[in-house]
Formats: sequence, structure tokens, C-alpha cells
Amino acid sequence: MRLAIFDLDNTLIAGDSDHGWGEFMVAQGMVDPVVYKQANDQFYADYERGEMDLQAYLNFSLEPLTRYSLAELEALHQKFMLEVVEPMRLPQAEALLAKHRADGDYLLIITSTNGFITKPIAAALGVDDILATDAEIIDGRYTGKMTGTPCFQDGKITRLHQWLKTAADKGFDGDLTDCYFYSDSINDLPLMQEVDNPVAVDPDDALRQHAEQQGWPVISLRD
Repeated sequence: MRLAIFDLDNTLIAGDSDHGWGEFMVAQGMVDPVVYKQANDQFYADYERGEMDLQAYLNFSLEPLTRYSLAELEALHQKFMLEVVEPMRLPQAEALLAKHRADGDYLLIITSTNGFITKPIAAALGVDDILATDAEIIDGRYTGKMTGTPCFQDGKITRLHQWLKTAADKGFDGDLTDCYFYSDSINDLPLMQEVDNPVAVDPDDALRQHAEQQGWPVISLRD
């Protein structure tokens, strides 16, 4: 079975779910509308330049989760899915997933965005598994901290190899031969260089330039 790996934000969906969750919290009155929005936008701009301080961002973005029970957060996330994520869905992206699924490939999302936000999105897209930055839960509450290796830049490679050690239990044989990885972001260059078939999807300028220099396919799922 071949492995087909996908970034999520701005690759399989037309937007950034992490930034979108921040905007959703502002709209719901969950956070300070001026201070939080300004910081959320700045972190996103830093990410797009490949210069984001991940730890600072996680401290910022995970703290609001500590204020609510898991049940309250689940209800909020359902509203977020309907109002924010649903309009981001891309028919061409879902057709690409369907093609790989029909070819018998194992579909894996690897995203830096935390699992609270992204696991329901992955379930809606029907992929086989997802690796995301993990937010810590103790005694039924988010603590505002992450656990394990963050799924960001080189961390995506670390997390993938950790996952491969248990892949047989998930029905995948662990062979990376002819593996695909689809991404929009220069932040994902380390993992793109690890696979046989890197594909730049609606890429940022830095990734587009690198992909063209390397002769990698550059596609759009939005045209």
C-alpha cells in the first residue's frame, strides 16, 4: 500500500484552520477582540514567512482552551466546522483524496495545527489518519501546553517516523516507496525533500520557486 501524505491548511482546504479558529473565538467573544486578533494576525504573517516562533504561538493559541470544558469546546467546534471550515472545503481537493483512495493508497494528514482543531476536519475529509501537534489534556481539561514533538517543519519528519513504527497496526505496511506529499508551504520543505513524490499545491512564493527549480509538480486545487 502506498502512502499519500497531505498538509491540511491552504492545501486541502482554502484557508488556515488555526488562524480561522482564532477569528472564530474573536467573533464568539471568547477572547479580547482587539488584542487577540492583532496577535493572531501577526503570528499568521510570521508563519507565512517561515519565521514563526512555534512555542510562543502555542502558548498563545492553546491558552483559551483551558477556560472551557471538553463538552463546551466540542459544541463550539461543531459551530466552527459549520461556519468556518465548511466554506473552506475544496471539491478538487476532495477529488484528489478520492483518487488516491481509489488507487488503494493510505491517506495521512500531517499538520502543525493542533489536534483539537484538525481531527474533526480530517474525519470530515475521510482520511485514514492524522498527525497533528498534540495539546495536553489532564483531568478532562486542556492545560494550555503541548505534548510530544510539535508537528512543524523538521518535527513532521520526526512524527512521521514515530508513526511508521506503529503503522502495521493501522493497516499500512510502513513502506515509503513512491510516497506522495502535498503541501502549500515552505515550512514543509524538510518533509517534501524526504519523499519520492513532492507536490506543491497552490504554493507560497518561496515554495513555488523551490519547486520550479527542482522540477517538482506545481498544481492548484482552487482553479
